[in-house]
Amino acid sequence: MKLLLDTHVVLWWLQNAPLRAEADEAIREPRNDVVVSAASAWEIGIKTALGKLRIPHDLDDLLAGERLTPMPVTIAHGLAAGTLPPIHTDPFDRLLVAQAQLEQLTIVTRDERLRDYGVPIVAA
Repeated sequence: MKLLLDTHVVLWWLQNAPLRAEADEAIREPRNDVVVSAASAWEIGIKTALGKLRIPHDLDDLLAGERLTPMPVTIAHGLAAGTLPPIHTDPFDRLLVAQAQLEQLTIVTRDERLRDYGVPIVAA
């Protein structure tokens, strides 16, 4: 399975916060590919600049140490996000949905509204 972690799940994972068993097992499963979107790094960067988050400066190293693979945002991802119906207004989540659709990824999230886009979800 190919998993795409929602931003809040990335943060929880790095902080060893508890996740639902299914999500925890899916992320730990060595046969699964686990990716983190550049959109999540952008969201984390914005929230850090606003003083809403504190993150270590070595985020790249932390992700690599946790077997989390970075995924770039492509032009196709951006265009697809722009054409999604307005079920969700958060631009970061819309971009994650577009990436999941185009790359056949399962999103690990607590945001149940993402299911309305027809993407597979693992509840975090």
